[in-house]
Amino acid sequence: MDAQDTAASWLSEEAAMRARLAEPGVADRDTLRGSSGLEFLQGIGNGDLPPAPMLELLGMVPIAVSEGRTLFQGRPGAQHFNPSGSVHGGYAATLLDTAVGCAVHSCLPPGKGYTTLELKVNFIRALSDKTGPIRAEGRVISVGGQVGIAEGRITDANGKLYAHATTTCLIFPI
Repeated sequence: MDAQDTAASWLSEEAAMRARLAEPGVADRDTLRGSSGLEFLQGIGNGDLPPAPMLELLGMVPIAVSEGRTLFQGRPGAQHFNPSGSVHGGYAATLLDTAVGCAVHSCLPPGKGYTTLELKVNFIRALSDKTGPIRAEGRVISVGGQVGIAEGRITDANGKLYAHATTTCLIFPI
């Protein structure tokens, strides 16, 4: 499959996911406490639970989740530009933070939550409004009782790497 076919396939997957998603919002604490991280994230993907409002604000969409792995998609545009006319690094950092944090969350049992303690991002090349759809894949390296570690990569439909990240997350009872 060439890059145009891949991009078209990605956009089709994005449209299907957007059609399933509930209105953005915040799940209640009892739902969060009573679900494993994987069940919670799958509930968002199934449309049973609301996706975070921030995802809608930035035009990001969850595409897939499994234990220890997440995939989010975005389409950088002019609305994400910094004053020099390229996509602000915070857009890529937010997409990566979402993917790697949710990868850690997908491994948590009911009653556990997490927060990002550290996010290290390396920017490889600039994103623009011509980049097309991009995907951030998060993969767990290790999840213990108090700390989760994951890594992530942003690529385009050509497989070109734009940024990569590692995170350390604090795990705690909720």
